[in-house]
Amino acid sequence: MKYGLELQENIFAPWRLSYIAYDVLKQELKTRQLDHSWTDKDENDFVMLLDNELTKVYDFVNAKLSEIDARILYCERTIQTLQKNSTMHSDANYRIMDEALTEILFDVNDLSKFTRVNFLAIQKILKKHDKWTGLDLKHQYVSKLREKPLDKQRFDVAIVYISALHDICRHQGKSNDAKPLGGDQNAFERATAKYWIHPDNITEVKAIIMLHLPVLIFNKSKKFETSDAAVSSVYFDNRNFDLYTGRLQRDEEAEAIRFRWYGPYDTNTVFIERKTHHASWLDGASVKDRFPIKESRVNSFVDGSYTADMIAAEMTAKGNPEDTIKDMHFTATGVQKSFREKGLESMLRVYYNRTAFQLPDDQKLRISLDTDLTFIREDHIDGRLRHGDNWRRTDVGIDYPFNYVAPQDILRFPYAVLETKLQTHLGQEPPQWLTSLIESHLVHEVPRFSKYLHGACHFYREKLPLLPWWLSELNNDIRKGRVENTGLTRSRSFKPLIDGQYRRAMLEEKERKNSQAVVEGRNISGSRSPSNNSNDESTKASSSPMNRRRSNSIDEKVAAQWRPVDNPPNKQDYTSIELGPTNHGGTYDPLLPPSSSTPAPSKVSNFINNNKNRLLGTPVDEPKQKYEKAKVKVRAEPKVFFANERTFISWLQFCALLLTVALNLLNFGDYSARIAGGVFLGISAFVAIYALYRFEKRAYMINRQIDGRYDDLYGPAVLCVLLVGALIVNFYLRFR
Repeated sequence: MKYGLELQENIFAPWRLSYIAYDVLKQELKTRQLDHSWTDKDENDFVMLLDNELTKVYDFVNAKLSEIDARILYCERTIQTLQKNSTMHSDANYRIMDEALTEILFDVNDLSKFTRVNFLAIQKILKKHDKWTGLDLKHQYVSKLREKPLDKQRFDVAIVYISALHDICRHQGKSNDAKPLGGDQNAFERATAKYWIHPDNITEVKAIIMLHLPVLIFNKSKKFETSDAAVSSVYFDNRNFDLYTGRLQRDEEAEAIRFRWYGPYDTNTVFIERKTHHASWLDGASVKDRFPIKESRVNSFVDGSYTADMIAAEMTAKGNPEDTIKDMHFTATGVQKSFREKGLESMLRVYYNRTAFQLPDDQKLRISLDTDLTFIREDHIDGRLRHGDNWRRTDVGIDYPFNYVAPQDILRFPYAVLETKLQTHLGQEPPQWLTSLIESHLVHEVPRFSKYLHGACHFYREKLPLLPWWLSELNNDIRKGRVENTGLTRSRSFKPLIDGQYRRAMLEEKERKNSQAVVEGRNISGSRSPSNNSNDESTKASSSPMNRRRSNSIDEKVAAQWRPVDNPPNKQDYTSIELGPTNHGGTYDPLLPPSSSTPAPSKVSNFINNNKNRLLGTPVDEPKQKYEKAKVKVRAEPKVFFANERTFISWLQFCALLLTVALNLLNFGDYSARIAGGVFLGISAFVAIYALYRFEKRAYMINRQIDGRYDDLYGPAVLCVLLVGALIVNFYLRFR
């Protein structure tokens, strides 16, 4: 599809006039070259027209962002008033604010799509200009795009605050002091699945998850900033890439060692992490161990002068628990042993911005979305000094997209990475909304995707014996056609639709299911037999010190067994985040810069009055369904393709043998032998063509996961008949 048609399909009607005039720019390029060659005056006029379009789009985005900021600020003030005034504390008031926040969330999603569509349109028109005129405007225009960046518009801060306010509305202002359970994320058996998200769908996926799970904020005492989402990791390996090979082959006790820090570069704490596949000291379970260390001590830890015993002594002096000190000492000793025996060096830095979704006091389901994923080379194998004696490069911070890094030292990943972690030790099943999301057009499943393996195979491909299977996926467009009644859409009146339903209908349907679940739970508890006590005991046993460190490595086969079930009752007591100190006359504005001004109260009042008077639809009563196990698309293993290829090669080997016999009979035999040789030659050619047909047919069925027979019912029988016939002809001609 031409981009002009694609642009028209993605236009949001209320903002139609604010999009870049792509067709006008394209027509300008054509008409100016009909009568004469491209001149300097034509170039100046075209650049001026393009500048005007860029300014129009950039100003519209800034105006919409200011409007969204003001609406979020008004909702925050109104919710604070509802919490303080008991007479206004009602379900209807909180529902009105929830609907207002949902409307804002949809506008954020539309603005994100608007920004990306226009940025791509500018890239396309610059490419078309350079192709038709032979000039290089695309590189010259980079400076203007940096002054008015459309590719760096961030909506994470808005989504975080909408999530916090939405969480308060969902629980009608109730909150508790529960702290986020952010300790050992591998403390239980978890079914883990990974997906790629196209940049066109990132904001929509965030919004869908946010409607069901709040954004997890660890430090609620400070105002959330974009830099708080930054995660940086330095991975270590030796020059034989033993750790890379072990992780890729999933060898027993294969290690991955990384040093990670959160937020800005000048952080004072670094987490040393080690992942072990099928650890022998945990009866074959996979585990991730980590412990913090001061940044100033990392170099000493790497060279061995700062030992595990010294770290344990310092922790003992600080009064840390004995179990924590023991685990830390075990991990530090193992990491230093690997550094000493395997000769590990820093090889790769991985940077991304992470948005985590989880109930603060519940680890049953955790979802993380990593955007701006970037790989930066850290080593000095080729002789270039990148970080001297330091354990990491000091010239790289968290200022994505790192334009100052040499092109040969950086790789910007084209997609975001979504990771879901679901506890399985208690028989936990994924909620229906998550099953619908991962089966939708918004995500693309990539089992066993690893950030380190991907980055290492890009920078050191010539030194690696094996490459990951998912590299071929980068050559394909992972975007899919939109599935009906899935994701965020607009009705004909531009009212928000979530999975084809109005927000109010979804909430009332959810409340109805929750009430039914509570009644059923009471009936079950009233008639529970004493034999259920054994389950309680097994649950208590799972929290033992050994089980707290255990984590099954569950691959895509287990993840494929997820099936949709009725949503269990959501916990009603998790805390909402504090939105920090206030300004602007006693009220905190989380998004507007200090120089921004709050819009006139009349506009805000009109906005909220409109929200109060709107009708989002009537509740939809759906028949109760019993969800059975859903068919989840599972990617075929590479060995399936290789098996098909080996079968094809075996047939070709037989053809080559038969062809050799035929050529000998034709070249060195008499008249009868030449006739037999011709028969064998024809059979050889027929079998080769038939083998190619079967190979292509099986490959087609495997790629599209078509159910059917993969064995060959008639080929071997026909081949035997032909060979026997050829032998009969040969005997007949010889004995005649």
